[in-house]
Parts: sequence; structure tokens; C-alpha cells
Amino acid sequence: MFKQVKHVSIIALCLALFTACENDLKKIKELELKQKGEVEITKQAEIIYSDSARVKAKIKTPILFHYKTTEPYYEMPKGIEVIFYDNNLNQTSKVTSDYAIRKENQKIVELRKNVVATNNKGETFKSEELIWDENQKRFYSNLLVSIITDKATISGTSFWAKEDFSYYEIKQGAGPIQFNQDFTK
Repeated sequence: MFKQVKHVSIIALCLALFTACENDLKKIKELELKQKGEVEITKQAEIIYSDSARVKAKIKTPILFHYKTTEPYYEMPKGIEVIFYDNNLNQTSKVTSDYAIRKENQKIVELRKNVVATNNKGETFKSEELIWDENQKRFYSNLLVSIITDKATISGTSFWAKEDFSYYEIKQGAGPIQFNQDFTK
């Protein structure tokens, strides 16, 4: 009798475990499908950004993956080129990187690997990561950045800049700095 109860207990336990595992696997697959969603692939993509019917920027990428999930995003694994324009369609700045991802809901673009930005003054900004906050219309980085001007190369631990890179601030900057004003008076 003890053997029969033991066998029935073991069988019941196994059935409960298999049923629980099956339900968990179903839940995991459902979550996975919701998160993965549909993927749209575009080759040689060119995207025009406009605001109030005015072109603000143009993005080019060799391949664009658009993940239509609950948190949709665009991935550009082979690099990106972004050109910004003023109201007269004159180029104000250009940003390139070897990889980029745009989080659609947050309106944030993360540019990574060999990020290079130039402004219309000829200044070049280099970093391994640059974040473009479309809402605040500015770029920032919390990684080492180098800014190359016609007079010096300045390095810093982090920085932020306007979208057109016409104004920027660098933290813990190092390098030769020249002042246009005479402070000896």
C-alpha cells in the first residue's frame, strides 16, 4: 500500500511539474512574440526629418531594421549619416557612426562606434558614443570626447552640444586653450 501511495505521489508531482513547465513555456513564448513583434527591413534607407513642414535633417543608412514591438525601435547596424539643415536648407552639421539605434517612443538616437560630428565652423567632434535627444534638440556624451578646432584639440570626459554643434560645453576639458580677450589689463 505504501508503494502505491508513493507511486501515485510521484506521478502526481511529475504531472504538476510538466503542466507548470508547459504553462510557463507558453507564457514565455507569448511574451517573446509581444516583444519581438514584426521586423521591417529597408536597404539603402534615406529618411527626411521635418518640423512644421521644414526639413531639419536627412538620415542615410545602408540597412535599417524597424522593430515593431511594444517599445518600437530602429536599428542601423552598418552605420548612419545624419545631415542637419537650417531654415534655408543650408547644411549646419553632419554626424556619422558605425552603428545607431533609435528608440521611437523616447525620441532618442544612440550613435556608437567611431562617432564623428562636424559643424559649419569646421570643428570636428569625436567619441565612441553620442546620444541625440530629439526632444531637447541636442547631443550629449558621457564618454571621452575630442574636439578638434583650427587652433587646438581639446579632450574631455563628457559634453553636450546643440543639434547644429554651434554651441557646446565640455566637462573636465584638457588641451591648449586660447582666449580672444586680453585679461592683463
